Amino acid sequence: MAQLNINYDNTKGMINKNIYGHFSEHLGRCIYEGFWVGEDSSIPNTKGIRNDVVEALRNINIPVLRWPGGCFADEYHWKDGVGPRENRKKMINTHWGGVTENNHFGTHEFMLLCEMLDTEPYVAGNVGSGTVQEMSEWVEYMTMDGESPMADWRKENGREKPWKLKYFGVGNENWGCGGNMRPEYYSDLYRQYQTYVRDYGENKIYKIAGGANIDDYNWTEVLMKYSTPFMDGLSLHYYTIPGHFWKGKGAALDPSEDEWYKTMKKAFWMDELITRHSAIMDQYDPDKNVAIIVDEWGTWFDVEPGTNPGFLYQQNTIRDALVAGVHFNIFHKHHERVQMANIAQTVNVLQAMILTDGSDMLLTPTYHVFDMFKVHHDAAYVPVEVSSPVYSNDEREIQQLSVSASKNEQGELNISICNIDPNKEVPLSISLRGLTDTPSKVQGTILTAEENNAHNTFKDPDTVKPEKMEGLDLSGETLNVQIPAKSVSVITVSAK
Repeated sequence: MAQLNINYDNTKGMINKNIYGHFSEHLGRCIYEGFWVGEDSSIPNTKGIRNDVVEALRNINIPVLRWPGGCFADEYHWKDGVGPRENRKKMINTHWGGVTENNHFGTHEFMLLCEMLDTEPYVAGNVGSGTVQEMSEWVEYMTMDGESPMADWRKENGREKPWKLKYFGVGNENWGCGGNMRPEYYSDLYRQYQTYVRDYGENKIYKIAGGANIDDYNWTEVLMKYSTPFMDGLSLHYYTIPGHFWKGKGAALDPSEDEWYKTMKKAFWMDELITRHSAIMDQYDPDKNVAIIVDEWGTWFDVEPGTNPGFLYQQNTIRDALVAGVHFNIFHKHHERVQMANIAQTVNVLQAMILTDGSDMLLTPTYHVFDMFKVHHDAAYVPVEVSSPVYSNDEREIQQLSVSASKNEQGELNISICNIDPNKEVPLSISLRGLTDTPSKVQGTILTAEENNAHNTFKDPDTVKPEKMEGLDLSGETLNVQIPAKSVSVITVSAK
């Protein structure tokens, strides 16, 4: 038996909807074939952007979309991707598969995509191979109203009014693919480059510095020591990999029990990473003016057999759904410092929301978690006390349940529960404290499966999908429910 205590009237700040953000890189089939099919495609599209993908993403209310990378960002030169498409300079994507790109999807196309999605654009600038002038002129091109060289060029290219751009990343993974820099060197470069990321008119830029790789706490220490006054956010990258990054990450399908356990253990490690990076940031920024931006996270397995290894295409199972749910519950817990997170990646790459094959499209189990958890967007965080059994494997143990809760503007209490044990269900008793009235309605949605490798295919796209939760037993202020093995649940409690 597991016990969950929730004080309904005890709220602690807000959960920023931007933790449900997304990441779209020029990698594999994320942009081309994922978002972009071209205006001449037989696949239904709007100015080259495929309609079915946009419709699906609008349904989950994605709040922010990061582009163009990733490692690609620090080899991307934006001027090659504007103007008449037939005149755009081609480029080699040296990071991802060595393919030749025609640059048909550039700044105008990305901003159109964001407008169609009704989402905030988050643009990553090139520090690794770009110049200060190039970055400065990109911001001018996008946001300058009135007359200027870049604003005039934008108008010549068909966009009269500037776009609204709030989020701008000054470099990406500059400790690695973005230049193999030392933190001291990047900190100085960041201070220089961000100086020329100007605010034009009413457009105010939220500047995000390239942060640490996983547990590189020294990187965070150096950036906070020398650059705190110049940044609004500091990124953090961490991928859940059950194997070894270079020697085999593990298969997306058919995980062994050992791989399942390691996946869940490493998903929970996000909590420690945020806690320790936050402690360093608190020394230099006790008022939490600088946010943690987890702008790359998710599962990373070996590519599907027979696919280009540089395209990072992997299937998506109920295991991925649980990793997403666990991460969101952790982000909720750290809502004071974590203000944005961007899953990698939106379409056809790594832990994707959507997979496409020609004109066909399917929604992954991870997509359904984003759909279920959208009730937490901009909701008030409600702390929980949970007493959970353990999930054990080969004398190793981790907590079986991951739980968080929030209260929306209508006063509804939403409780998200992940049972990470692939074999055992658990009875859960929820004590609902602090309600002025007896709960009037309880309903729930659950995502689960019979098999550990359950996933959706183009032949069977609904193998894993949310269902109505049964067996919700409410008696006074106590709610009893059976939580199935390997499941993600969201329970909504309404009071008069």
